Amino acid sequence: MATDIRTYATGRRKTAVARVWVMPGSGIFTVNGRTDEDYFDRATGRMVIRQAFELTETVGKYDVWCTLRGGGTAAQAGAVRHGITRALCEINPDHRTPLKQAGYITRDPRKKERKKYGLKGARARFQFSKR
Repeated sequence: MATDIRTYATGRRKTAVARVWVMPGSGIFTVNGRTDEDYFDRATGRMVIRQAFELTETVGKYDVWCTLRGGGTAAQAGAVRHGITRALCEINPDHRTPLKQAGYITRDPRKKERKKYGLKGARARFQFSKR
C-alpha cells in the first residue's frame, strides 16, 4: 500500500495524454479545473472514467484531479481511465488482477493511419472514371 497522500499516474490514448492524481476523498472528479459533468458532456465519457473504480469496488473512496491535452473527448476519457488504473495499481497491488483482466492496464496502441499521397485518405481512393 502506498502511504502518500496523492498518487500520480499518466494515462494515454491515441493522441490524448492525461496526468492523473488520485487521493483519498469522496469521489469528486476535477478535469482541467472543471467538474466531470461540465467537461464530458456525453454520459459515455463520464461512464468510462468511472469504470476502474466500479471494477475495484472503490467508488466514492477517492477524489480524482487530472489535466488533459490532445485528442478528442472519447480518447481523453480513455486516457483518464488508463491513468486512474495505473494509480489504483500503485495504491493497492491487489487491484492489478481484475484491472488486467478487464484490459484497462494495457495502453491501447491504435492511432490514426497517415494519409498517403495520390489517395483521398489513408486508404480511400478518388472515384475512378473510365471516360
